[in-house]
Amino acid sequence: MADNTVRGRFVWHELITPNGAGAHEFYGKTIGWKKQAWEQEPSYQMFAASSGPLGATVEKRDAVPQWLAYIGTTDVDATVEAATRLGATVTAPPTTLPNAGRYAVLTDPHGAAFGVHGSPGEPRPESPTTYGEFSWHELATNTAAEEAFGFYSSLFGWDKLDAYDMGAMGTYLLFGRNGKQLGGMFKKGDMGKPGPAYWVGYVRVLDVDRTVADVKAARGTLLNGPMDVPGGDRIAQLADPHGAFFAVHMLAVDVKRPAGTAAAAAKPAKPAKPAKAAKRATPAKAAKPAKPAKKKATKKTVKKAAKKPAKKAAQKKTAKKQTKKSTAKKPAKKAKP
Repeated sequence: MADNTVRGRFVWHELITPNGAGAHEFYGKTIGWKKQAWEQEPSYQMFAASSGPLGATVEKRDAVPQWLAYIGTTDVDATVEAATRLGATVTAPPTTLPNAGRYAVLTDPHGAAFGVHGSPGEPRPESPTTYGEFSWHELATNTAAEEAFGFYSSLFGWDKLDAYDMGAMGTYLLFGRNGKQLGGMFKKGDMGKPGPAYWVGYVRVLDVDRTVADVKAARGTLLNGPMDVPGGDRIAQLADPHGAFFAVHMLAVDVKRPAGTAAAAAKPAKPAKPAKAAKRATPAKAAKPAKPAKKKATKKTVKKAAKKPAKKAAQKKTAKKQTKKSTAKKPAKKAKP
């Protein structure tokens, strides 16, 4: 039976950063997110995709810059209690937010930080991710993927959907809920960044290569990729200017687009360009090109127009006699438009 509750869904993402304003500027340029203040607390600046808010910045100058993913639960206190029994550590105890439910932050038995959140209202319907939303979550852990999965499955009811043998690198385990894939887990070894285990969120973009170029231009760092992965998707792993690790994800359907289509489709996402185009298309300006149509055709103009081709033919004939090179150049110039 399908679970229609919020349990096990990735519901929110916080960026721990020393520079909140700089982070909003960076992700605005590279992902296209807008900055939006939370009405309950205006100092809490959120990231908003076209579908609405999906995360926020938490400015901490003495903390390690990182993304913190929150996973939904119907009972925060019970989930925290179960997590500690399984070896997790509580970083921030269960706390109630005004009109925004209850949350807590934990560290799993292998060092990966994550949050849990319970909302007082009904969860919004699950739907396929759109551009700018987190579309995949990956756990790079210091233990076997099966062991790490057992911890999270106990808390959130996740299902093991598949597993890929990566040879010496171990198993890549796919997990999800209600038959829908949510992400993967693997023993990072030398593949991931050093230190404790960690979660990384993948943001769906229209063009991975273009996003990587934008990240580099905005002083971010490419850590791995871009690369194609099984199933036809394309990914790249990156770090923002302050060192927070994130990744971008391009679905196979976008990878298969004809060359140039993805880039053209990405342009409308920039709000300034449509506004300028609309301004140029005012009735007054659109009327200007119509002026030549006001001139009536007379015998004189028809006669004059009829003479032009003959005159051009005569010029070509003269030019042909002078030199063969010039006749070769003239057709090239006419073909240019």
